[in-house]
Order: sequence, then C-alpha cells, then structure tokens
Amino acid sequence: MPDTAPHSTLPPRLRRGRATVAPGFVSGMLAGYVRRGHDPAPLLSRAGIDLADTASRIPVERYALLYNLCIEALDDEAFGLLPQPMPPGSFEFLCRAMLGAPTLDKALGRAIRFLRIVLPGFRVELQRDGAQARLLIDDEGRLGPLADDPARVFAYEWLLRLLHGVASWFVGRGLALDAVRFPYPRPAHADDYALVYTEHSSFDAEHLVAELQANLLDLPLRRDEAALASFLDGAPGKITTLYRRDREMVFRVRDLLRDALPHSLSLEKAAARLHLSPRTLHRRLEEEGSSFRAIKDATRRDIAYARLTKTAQPIAHIAAELGYADPSTFYRAFVSWSGVSPERFRLQLAQAEKTT
Repeated sequence: MPDTAPHSTLPPRLRRGRATVAPGFVSGMLAGYVRRGHDPAPLLSRAGIDLADTASRIPVERYALLYNLCIEALDDEAFGLLPQPMPPGSFEFLCRAMLGAPTLDKALGRAIRFLRIVLPGFRVELQRDGAQARLLIDDEGRLGPLADDPARVFAYEWLLRLLHGVASWFVGRGLALDAVRFPYPRPAHADDYALVYTEHSSFDAEHLVAELQANLLDLPLRRDEAALASFLDGAPGKITTLYRRDREMVFRVRDLLRDALPHSLSLEKAAARLHLSPRTLHRRLEEEGSSFRAIKDATRRDIAYARLTKTAQPIAHIAAELGYADPSTFYRAFVSWSGVSPERFRLQLAQAEKTT
C-alpha cells in the first residue's frame, strides 16, 4: 500500500516518492527459506530490513538486495519455494534465450520453453485470441493443498512479476495488464497489486490468468547484447527495481494527490503540476497499467483504512480530510472498497482485537 497519511501528518522521512513494497512480499519470499530450517534474521539484517514493525514498508532497493541474498543463501533462484530448485544462472539464460527474437511474442515463446526445463513445477502458456492475449500460470497442485499458503502465493507473484518485468524491459516500456485473476484468496498485501500488476486484480481463480492486448506481443525487442550485460549486473533482484521505476508516474501522481488533501486535484491540475498535458499524463499512466481515477481511489482508500484502524477520529472528520464534501459520498465509496460501512469496519476490528 502507499504511505497512508496526508502530507500534513507525515514524518519527513515518508514525504518522498521512493518505491516501496509491503512486508507481505518479504515474508512470502522468505517462506521457503524458513521451511528449510534457516533463521531469516541475518539475511534481513544484511538487507537493512526490519519486519518487527508490520506497518513499515520496505524500500524497493532493499527488497531487491534481499532477493539476491536469499537466492545466494539457498542456491536456488526460486527461493526454495518449489519441489525442484531453479539453478543459479537460470535468469541469465532465460534472458539470453529471449535476446534476438524479432517480436515479444517469439521472445516469450522461447522463455516459456526454457521455463519448462528449469521450472517443471509450473505450467506456463501464452494464448492469443483476437485482440486479447492471456498468460496462464498453473502449479497443477504441486505446491500443496493450501490455497493461501504464503509460499504458494509468493511463487505465483514472483513468476508473474519476473515474466512481466523481463518482457517490459525487452520492449523498453511498461506493458499494461488489463486484468489478472490469481488462484488464491485475497492476501493481506493485495492493495499493492494495483501498483505492481493492475488495479483489475481478482482472486480465488482456478489458475493465474493475466490478460493484455494482443498487439503488444507484436512489439519489437529493443535490447541488445550490451544492454543485457548491463542489465544482468545486479540481477535477478534488479528486475524488481527496474520494474518499479517503470511505474514512476504512478508514484508521482499518488504523491501529488496525497499532498493536496483535503483538496481534490483534477487530472488537468495534476498534469499541469507535472508539466505535462492531460493527454500525455493519461497515456503515461495507461502504459504503466493504471489510471488517474484508480490512483485517486486507492490513495483515499488506503488513508481511510489507516485512519479507521489507528485513530478514533469521527467518520465525518475522516471524510473531510479525504476531500469529501458530503460524508454520505464517503460512505458509499468505503462500502464499494470494503463491502461494509466505516462503522462496521471499526466494529470488526475491535472484535478481532478482543479475540487475539
């Protein structure tokens, strides 16, 4: 989730546009390491990450470092999550298999054939149907019976992010995912999916299906051997940093909207502050798989959750802080986000605290 407080109450260290990830992605990454009987504390310390504060987000640079440290410690580029390890060097050979392909379609075909060798625990397919394309990922029951197992959840998150990130890097642009259906219940860190994948994320599917426009597969690859050599310096963890940098405009817009509260910025005003035309801003956000409205809704939603969870502020006051002139409009928005009213949300939190 983005930082969840208006500018006026944020400490200086949080008033920045740095890309961060939710702690859930870190605990998922370490699930295989822990299951093998290892203490993750030394790795977390080397990466400068403290998971004791569950509300604290992790800078993406530290997350990328932990990514590589975990792979090094396990000698497995799949983080010990799968029945068969993914040998070190697999990421490089995946990229080299794609290099030189005439189009993204051909490059992903090569990548999928390579993954069948190094990741037999997954079935990966790329399908085209008219104007739509689908990337399908399925563990076919090999990762265990528990759908919400953190190791299984992260395995899907990781493999989709790897394929999507590498594909975006090879064509030199962010590839918008129209929708993704994930094969597990909604995890606690799912709000981040709007920034990592797409705001059109759903859960409890039979298998993972990521949808995108089929014409994107016809894009030419724009990376050569020299670019790949530079890219591989710091890989495979580097892919997480590069992918988030590709979404820089999403973070810049999010911060503008948050800092302007309780005033509500229009697309035109936000574009002017970024020295862009509204059309260019719309296009940039679309290329990053998001939209101005989606970012505005996510920002308000995350701040509302934080206020209701961590403060006793009256609901009308929270609505005003978020720029809602009428509390009833905030009520309707909150019900659309959570399925319950703000009062019911607080009541459920209080009941949950009593039982823990």
